[in-house]
Amino acid sequence: MTTLKVGIASYDEMKARTMAIARGERRVAADEPKVWFTSTESFAKVLSAGNRELLRIIVEKAPGSLDELARITGKAKSNLSRTLRTMEGYGLVRLERGERGRITAKVMHDRVELDLALTLSRKAS
Repeated sequence: MTTLKVGIASYDEMKARTMAIARGERRVAADEPKVWFTSTESFAKVLSAGNRELLRIIVEKAPGSLDELARITGKAKSNLSRTLRTMEGYGLVRLERGERGRITAKVMHDRVELDLALTLSRKAS
């Protein structure tokens, strides 16, 4: 699998960066984060110990449906669905519709690398 590079930036910083790219004033470097979180708290919530355990279970057990994943984990299917959709939005999993319309989760990366500036805010250009 691969490493997903993520960054932390405020909404305003992300908007300014996106607009600079759209105007052609800035290019995206190959080593830049592909996914952005608005805070370290949101990053920590999405990649909590429980959610990392969920990803491990998906990789190791390869459940054939959300129902099966719910049975394995003991979690409600609705909670799993919500968590997995959030993870999908950050590129951590892909939800696929399989046979008979069953939804399965596939983990897309085996590592996450965090790019976090500690002293200066990121420049958009």
